[in-house]
Amino acid sequence: MLLRSRIARTAIALTSLAALAACGEQQSGTAAPAASTAGGQPSPTVSTAASPERNPEVVEAPTPLPTPTVAKTQRRVQIYSGPANTSLSPAPDKGQGSNIVQLNGTASADIGTYVADGKGMTLYRFDKDKAKPSKSNCNGDCAKTWPPLLIKSPGQIYPSGINPQLIGYVERADGTCQVTIAGWPVYLFANDTEPGDIKGQGVGGTWFAINPTGGKTKPLPEVIGMPTPAAAR
Repeated sequence: MLLRSRIARTAIALTSLAALAACGEQQSGTAAPAASTAGGQPSPTVSTAASPERNPEVVEAPTPLPTPTVAKTQRRVQIYSGPANTSLSPAPDKGQGSNIVQLNGTASADIGTYVADGKGMTLYRFDKDKAKPSKSNCNGDCAKTWPPLLIKSPGQIYPSGINPQLIGYVERADGTCQVTIAGWPVYLFANDTEPGDIKGQGVGGTWFAINPTGGKTKPLPEVIGMPTPAAAR
């Protein structure tokens, strides 16, 4: 009888843990920093000579990247102070997003500096969304054309060229967590197929690549066609 009671209490506890599946609580455990604070850095290389008179050349090692620290925490998502200084291996995305997200400020001669994800794909903002408070109004078919950039919990976000204090996430209608910059939910564009593509720029007059402060980047320059010469008479 005592054994049955213990089994019943264990089952109830597991059921309670499973109920904590809201945005920011999908998994148990603590998010561990993906960046290593030791190792992985090249050692200085010194070429030696047989005699001091030969003035051996000293080759300086590259300056190591500073180890990022946690600048901000939103529930169980940690936003770091900069890019990771080691290779990152996010868990496979099973529809809930990745547990590791990289954000990179990227220069463009056409639209100015915009934000891309870790694969170099352009991130966009939607004028019909809200930033204060954050709210996404792109769902259903809209989210198929404009997939939201999702972060899975526990997770880590590593920005480069972006103030980490501007980064966070918002819970979507389906319970997933969408990355935000200055409160604006950010999206990819299904028609962008290569890093650096900005085919979504200006679509519908409401979609624009997002800049590192959450604003809209400038419209694409107009292409002025050359006048067609009149047919010879």
